[in-house]
Amino acid sequence: MIRLDAATVLLQWAVGGLAFLWVTTRRREVGLGYGWLLRGVFGVMAAGAVAAGRIGDAVPVRDAAAVGVALACVAALVVSVLRRRAGVRGQREREERRSARVAAMTGIDRAEVRRDMDAKEFPPVLDVVAPLVGLVGLVAAGVAAASGSAGVGAHVLAVVRTIVGAAFLGAVTDAMLLGHWYLVQPGLGRAPLEDLNRWVAWTWPFEVAALLWPTGMVSALNGHIDDGYQGLLSWFWVACAVSTLILTVVTKAALKERAYAAVMAATGLLYLAILTAFGTDLVARAILAG
Repeated sequence: MIRLDAATVLLQWAVGGLAFLWVTTRRREVGLGYGWLLRGVFGVMAAGAVAAGRIGDAVPVRDAAAVGVALACVAALVVSVLRRRAGVRGQREREERRSARVAAMTGIDRAEVRRDMDAKEFPPVLDVVAPLVGLVGLVAAGVAAASGSAGVGAHVLAVVRTIVGAAFLGAVTDAMLLGHWYLVQPGLGRAPLEDLNRWVAWTWPFEVAALLWPTGMVSALNGHIDDGYQGLLSWFWVACAVSTLILTVVTKAALKERAYAAVMAATGLLYLAILTAFGTDLVARAILAG
């Protein structure tokens, strides 16, 4: 049995989202604005975790880590803004190739975007700092969540659920946000979005296994734990878990279509996946916390 509180959920969401931001920025294909957007969003979530920790049950290590995550976000954001003139290598090379093809076919040269070729690019390794700091806080949050349980196993399980849940929620959130970024950067290849969708599929079995592991959702499904709705909420969790996996498969199929509209269709599917993913994680932990 574990406790569920807003500070831990917000820190999970922020840490997972920032971890998969690095998965994307290390490819050097997505424009700088995407990083600015995600660092701003998840930095605010980390700050929200700090505030929620002060209002609810304090976990000193978790709350200190949340402060560190927020500060690391701000630091990475400042460096990215200061080095914006260098642009992003992969984006620049793609634009140059497309311009060359257009010029070869039409004889019209596209005006070049001015960039400082001597300026240093944003180093993606800076996006690793916040998740590493946050990981310490998630371990502390997991241990605190199982504080009323006996045995080392219960504490280990709570920590695993907290960390895996962070990865699961972070991957699906980043995938949805990246799908929208194609409206800003329409020439972007599909590989970064396909990568995040794969991560959602890869983290899914670990998420479900961690929540089923005793004492887990198996106990709720067989009636040993009362979900408060005569088992309906437990089966709703099953529907959310299965639907999330199905949505990742359908998203993968959508991204194989050549039409640009396929990316928007995939983004819409990932919108639904966020809802079902949160149902998979939070509904289960709310039942087990009861």
